[in-house]
Amino acid sequence: MSALRYVYAVCRPLDAPLQAELTGIGGAPPALLHHHGLVAVVSSVPEADFDEQGLRARLEDLDWLSATARAHQGVIAALSTVTTPLPLRLATVFRDDSGIRAMIEAREDDFRRALDRLEGRVEWGVKVFVESEPAESAAAPAAKPASGRDYLRSRRRHSEAHEERWQRAESFAQSLHERLSRQSEDFRMHPAQNSALSGASGQNVLNAAYLVPREGCEEFVELVDRTKDETPGIRVELTGPWAAYSFSGEEA
Repeated sequence: MSALRYVYAVCRPLDAPLQAELTGIGGAPPALLHHHGLVAVVSSVPEADFDEQGLRARLEDLDWLSATARAHQGVIAALSTVTTPLPLRLATVFRDDSGIRAMIEAREDDFRRALDRLEGRVEWGVKVFVESEPAESAAAPAAKPASGRDYLRSRRRHSEAHEERWQRAESFAQSLHERLSRQSEDFRMHPAQNSALSGASGQNVLNAAYLVPREGCEEFVELVDRTKDETPGIRVELTGPWAAYSFSGEEA
């Protein structure tokens, strides 16, 4: 079976070896390709899955896509324990190692600047959700409106309450973002998550990533934790620390 060369990340030469049992996509162990003082972390993947036509079909297979993303992230996470990696986009492939070397030469200056900037820093993700409003109890249904006017009043009160919750959440999210921005070196605002796709409950009003020096991580996490119970009906989620995906210049 023909194979392509998959690139997970670019980094500087490692001071310590990767885990011996580490595997990447399809169970293949990652290897290190040194060139011009930089290192591409690579493995072989089936051409049938990763050429243009095969990848287009595979991207519609959510199970395959999820497994591939987990394997990609697993290699990046392992790299993060021994170096500062510059993650490349999912499904970055080349015909052979000479193509990878040509890519490194073409982007060498950009890679070095990005690695200098990310050295000693990690990414934290923060999301803020407006919790779903409690459903009316089936055992105690609301009284039937006495008139159309009563019905319209009830609808207006419900709409005003919803709008108030949303405005309160937006104000909270903005305040939290301003505080977190002061505790980080940079940030990226991502589109709000679609709850139908993510499976998360509630409505997402903040979806941000923050670039934080490792020595400032404890203070950053404590700041997020202190805000979690500030406002009823609002949920704060913290993820990380990650390699600096959002700051690599390689976002999909």
